[in-house]
Amino acid sequence: MDKLVIEGGRKLKGTVQISGAKNAALPILAATLLTQEKCVISNVPPLRDVQTMVKILRSLGVRVQMQDSRITVYPAKYKGYTAPYKLVSTMRASICVLGPLLAKQALVRVSLPGGCVIGPRPIDLHLKGLSALGAKIKIEHGYIVAQGKKMKGARIYLGGPFGSSVLATANVMMAATLTPGITIIENAACEPEVVDLANFLLKMGAKIHGQKTHTIEIEGVKKLHGAEHKIINDRIEAGTYMLACAITGGEISIKGASISHLGVLIDKLKGVGTTIRHSGDTIFVKATRRLRPVDITTLPFPGFPTDLQAQMMVLMCMAGGISVITEKVYPERFMHISELNRMGARVMKEGSSAIIEGVPKLSGAPVMASDLRASAALVLAGLAASGRTEISRVYHLDRGYKTMEEKLSRLGAKIWREKE
Repeated sequence: MDKLVIEGGRKLKGTVQISGAKNAALPILAATLLTQEKCVISNVPPLRDVQTMVKILRSLGVRVQMQDSRITVYPAKYKGYTAPYKLVSTMRASICVLGPLLAKQALVRVSLPGGCVIGPRPIDLHLKGLSALGAKIKIEHGYIVAQGKKMKGARIYLGGPFGSSVLATANVMMAATLTPGITIIENAACEPEVVDLANFLLKMGAKIHGQKTHTIEIEGVKKLHGAEHKIINDRIEAGTYMLACAITGGEISIKGASISHLGVLIDKLKGVGTTIRHSGDTIFVKATRRLRPVDITTLPFPGFPTDLQAQMMVLMCMAGGISVITEKVYPERFMHISELNRMGARVMKEGSSAIIEGVPKLSGAPVMASDLRASAALVLAGLAASGRTEISRVYHLDRGYKTMEEKLSRLGAKIWREKE
């Protein structure tokens, strides 16, 4: 098992290239199950979660070729319909094969994904949406077993207690592409990753309207064909490096970032005093010497992304005054607080909110990562802290960031990987 070691206190300077979006790549790879023809997906980040999705496709009898950031899928006449526990248990996004398999095979067995360290993430909206299309669903021996021989289009409301669901929207949208009739998804997620999936499905011959809104309309077709598609770049990775620059007092250029995907983060960074400008797909970030506190509430897109909450908390730990972060997507997503406090932060959890009192500096310490975004937050804290920080269990980080320590090293950070 690896750990990351960081000697903090260095300002980041230079240029970083953003990789393809994992959260777009996973459902798009699942969507290749909707056809029997070859699909070519490019700009795919070589991450552990992507490798898991490829293993699931192969377990279903699909031939997959991987070459750098390009994945070619040959679905042909695959017969598999079971996504096994051994694979699904390692990655919650595996659930997005449910909709495509149901629509194409009319039968599917997908292991229940189980719990998560960032709090409960129920799949009730997935099952509600597919049931509304006419699927017969039951839970047997830890598996979702669904049969969809008599599915037809329907009007479906997909709102949950914490807003819309990206993967539930993706599952229902994919299933509806081959379901007779018209399906309307109300309170649909409109994250850039959902739009990217819809654009891929349109290339395959699907009929979809409104994918940039909270109401998506899908007219079922009899058949989808193969297609080529380039994944969008990762807005969460881009946001993480923007915050890393602000935290270290640096000045960097971020290539391959879409400003339309990062509006709320840019607004908050300007609020703390950071200078931000852009040209084309490059964002320029220049930090300020004195950070001002701001309040954050995480919400579905275009609100502040929950996947940047932990990283933003690190920045607020170093701002003068009191900041409040309220988590409206995953109210229990605060596992990183105790580790940040070990580094000298002053953060107190109150229900679904965190109250942060800024401190003059953080100090390096041995800490442990609990999940993907908490891992990134601890890396950012280590970059700014005085002394040495050692972060264990960084296999979480490898699920969502391509060679993060290498990119940070090129920006001037003193960071390296060791065996524990």
